[in-house]
Amino acid sequence: MIVELRWNIFDLVAPPNMPVSAAGGTRVFLDMRKTLLALALTCKSFTEPALDLLWRHLGRLEPLIRCLPQSLWEQNGNRLEFQRSITLDDWSIFCKYNHRVRSLLNRVYSKEIWSALSCPPFSLPLLPNLTSLTWTNASDETFQYVRLFMTPKLMMLHISTAYCGPSFTFGPSEQSILSSIAKSCPSISDFDFDFLRNRDEYTESVGDTSTMLQLWSQLTSVRTGTLSEAAILHLSNLPSLQVLKFTLPSTLVSADTQKLLQRPVFCALQELDISCKNMVFLDAFLEKLTITPKVLSFTITHGVDFARALPALISRLSNACAYNSLQEVRLSITGQPANRTSIEAATFQPLFDFNLRKFDFAGDGHCVVQMDDAALLQMAKAWPLLEDLSITGYSRSSHKVTPHAFVLLLSHCPRLVSVAIPVDWGMIDRSDIPRDMPYQGFYHNALSRLVFRGSTIDWPISIAAFISAIAPNVTSIMGDDSWSMVEDLVMAVPAIREQGMRIMLNRMGVEEDSGNKGDSEY
Repeated sequence: MIVELRWNIFDLVAPPNMPVSAAGGTRVFLDMRKTLLALALTCKSFTEPALDLLWRHLGRLEPLIRCLPQSLWEQNGNRLEFQRSITLDDWSIFCKYNHRVRSLLNRVYSKEIWSALSCPPFSLPLLPNLTSLTWTNASDETFQYVRLFMTPKLMMLHISTAYCGPSFTFGPSEQSILSSIAKSCPSISDFDFDFLRNRDEYTESVGDTSTMLQLWSQLTSVRTGTLSEAAILHLSNLPSLQVLKFTLPSTLVSADTQKLLQRPVFCALQELDISCKNMVFLDAFLEKLTITPKVLSFTITHGVDFARALPALISRLSNACAYNSLQEVRLSITGQPANRTSIEAATFQPLFDFNLRKFDFAGDGHCVVQMDDAALLQMAKAWPLLEDLSITGYSRSSHKVTPHAFVLLLSHCPRLVSVAIPVDWGMIDRSDIPRDMPYQGFYHNALSRLVFRGSTIDWPISIAAFISAIAPNVTSIMGDDSWSMVEDLVMAVPAIREQGMRIMLNRMGVEEDSGNKGDSEY
């Protein structure tokens, strides 16, 4: 059989771009594996390519271990355990399959299993052709074994800790392991090092992924903790870097670094996500920068008087970003002092120069956003391609927009899919359901998700009738108190309307038939 034709057949069964995360128990994936196994048993010319695809993506290491004699291992509940030492015959079976694995999603195993796998009768790595490794639940005890999988062919490396469970301290030993990874895997292009718990404790110490990052020149995506100025400058000069997520150090960027960032930098950057403890540090970083990302996301976790600093930061954004590139902006303010702080909606006005698809401002419970109808209408007119709008803060704020302004937003932004804004529903909540459709029958087809935190209501039926008429395709409504009932009613109203329409049509048909019969009798 022609080789190209054979691979075309196999690509239809197992798409070559299937990610390692898909290597799980989904029905589609299990059916694909059954088909590949059947192909492997069909004829000799199919055996090798089918086995290559069958082992290409592993969602765990167990399938390789289960290929070994059952006298070696035992499944004890959710825990896999070895019953004896691994022999040369066991390793020879292992080597029939290990070279076929291209991506691995590692899970938790005991130290005993890792120790047994650490001494193969061949040169490491265990999986010589591995290009993608996701290492979850990293801990002090098991992180050292990541070195078993380090190969020059590795291009994607994602490491994360668990929310709970064994501890992970980023000390000299872990630093040494990361340095060895950087030297062993020069082709890394996608790097993600994520601490899922105690993030604030680690943001300063994790920075010393900075050293290893400076050894890689082919990076396209980096998600990590705190970066040194040297690492930031290195990344800024990479011609291929498209995604960057990091934490700024808790010091002002030096004048020398600002001067170097004034040159053309981050030339390919599409997404920039920065966390920092104080808005002042972020403002200093952006001061001389000129970039062209599609997505910007900033999280400020500490600091005081952000209401005064925020307008300057947003103005800085409008100067730093190209007008024709920016499509999504997300600003998150957390960890602020307990005294309530107000932000005027006019603060966001410099962003009106960009034709945004998504705008998300998330203030914590002490942040009051002074929204009103005029401000919302300005946003709607400035961002006609908007798909996602979210402005949240202190949920009991008296600053809310009217349902009329909400409808105007929908009329100006036909692509909106999700809206989360403070709305005062009092006018509709206190009214009976009108006989005619609101707004002369206007409705918005795209909207599917609504969030109305802090909008209290007394009569869910009136609100549900209004929303179902204006946005008939809404499938999710989140809010306080009675909003779950509104969601249920909105789901039911279209069926009720359809039933009512059919009843009317049936009645009209009966009356028409009766009239025809009367005519025929004459």
